[in-house]
Amino acid sequence: QVQLVESGGGLVQAGESLKLSCAASGSIGRIDTMGWSRQAPGKQRELVAALAFTSNGKTNYADSVKGRFTISRDNAKNMVYLQMNGLDPEDTAVYYCNAEIWYYSTGLNRYWGQGTQVTVSS
Repeated sequence: QVQLVESGGGLVQAGESLKLSCAASGSIGRIDTMGWSRQAPGKQRELVAALAFTSNGKTNYADSVKGRFTISRDNAKNMVYLQMNGLDPEDTAVYYCNAEIWYYSTGLNRYWGQGTQVTVSS
């Protein structure tokens, strides 16, 4: 079993920054990608950023966060980070870490963390 634990959420004012962290632990196979999604009240969960754990480290960002958010990784620690700058009240949501991990026996599996609340006041 794999556990994803997020940290770093909180309440900030518009224009400020936060950095989210996510640590993966447990029976970890080969991490393919890790990333962040978010869900605001009354809205569907949406992808915020994703990062390949392969050597090319390809990233993917939602249009709404490009230029403001940066995803990074620490392969040795099985961690992924989300630096969020220039936060806007529209960024208020529960942020979820996710990981796609490959196992020889079962193939690619996706895991989710419990989420961390980010609230941006105007």
